[in-house]
Amino acid sequence: MIEIFSNDRRKAFAVTGHVYGRDSPYVPPMWSDFDRMLDPARNPLTRDGHGRFELFVALRDGVPAGRIIAAIHDASNARHGTNRAQFGYFDCGDDPETAGALLGAAEAWARQRGMAEISGNFNLTAMQQIGVVTEGFGRAPYTDMVWTPPHLVTLLEANGYARTFPMTTFEIALSDIDPALLLGPRQREILADPDYRWMPIDRRHFEARLEESRLILNDGFDGNPMFVPPSQAEYRFQAGDMMWVIDKRISTVVHHKGEPIGAIIAIPDLNPLVKAVGGRLGPSFPFRFLRHRWSNRRAVIVYQSVSRAAHNRGINGAMLYKVATALKAAGYARLGGTWIADSNGPSLRQAEKAGARPLHRLHLFSKSLVV
Repeated sequence: MIEIFSNDRRKAFAVTGHVYGRDSPYVPPMWSDFDRMLDPARNPLTRDGHGRFELFVALRDGVPAGRIIAAIHDASNARHGTNRAQFGYFDCGDDPETAGALLGAAEAWARQRGMAEISGNFNLTAMQQIGVVTEGFGRAPYTDMVWTPPHLVTLLEANGYARTFPMTTFEIALSDIDPALLLGPRQREILADPDYRWMPIDRRHFEARLEESRLILNDGFDGNPMFVPPSQAEYRFQAGDMMWVIDKRISTVVHHKGEPIGAIIAIPDLNPLVKAVGGRLGPSFPFRFLRHRWSNRRAVIVYQSVSRAAHNRGINGAMLYKVATALKAAGYARLGGTWIADSNGPSLRQAEKAGARPLHRLHLFSKSLVV
């Protein structure tokens, strides 16, 4: 028998431990992150009136068997003129009955609130992890990447969902690339120009660099599909814990004549550690964290952005050169890159120039709610 419960975060967190095997590439979030992200009283998305969501958990014979979030990002609908609900954190076994019950609960919730369509995964917004993996299932994800098993595609399509908005994540084998190939005349001029300053994101200046990075993100991504500028509270809520894992050698904020104009946010990949501890802090976690920090050879670029007024100057290439050079000097061997949409030709060309190879193929899955 399948029962659906609402807003039980502990049961929802337990789902993936039951339905995905230890040998799958799936990496759970840390419980502390999952708990605060899905707490409406703490998440600025809901607390500050920018959106709404409800968490549904399916139990089969009392055992957690699946989960899904139904959400409405009011700020996104207002900005983009849509009438869309979103689903996210959709995880279940290869079980059509459980999948149908969860998707049905999310759809009913959205219809009751007047939405015309539903699309996902969004965990919880387009500024966080999005997509359903459609190729590359055997490849391990990096921090801030979604991984879903192949049966979710089948279950979604069986419930009337269609693929939309194709995306790709990437990986670079740093030993195989020469960062100097990223340099052309414009990039060399930037690197030689003392008006450009390369500011590390370190703990001493973390708050200031974090706010500069947010402003650069909001300006540089302003025209991107589905983008909604995160408020200071939202950005801090999502990225604040980064201070404890940051490697000041591999991220940078670029200043030009004292004004922040570009940022690359790169962090060490924590997924092997998080997978090993099952997303739970325990007595051995500090030791495991230190051991991982010394042995880890993977990093991930969470995002890179250049202010619109500084577009087409070659700053992206110069930033990638600086970060790739720093990564190699620091001993990192592999670099992941979070999703780039097929519609973003310039970023795809930049990734190709940097020697990136596709890691996962992803899509959003959408369904009309109009009867």
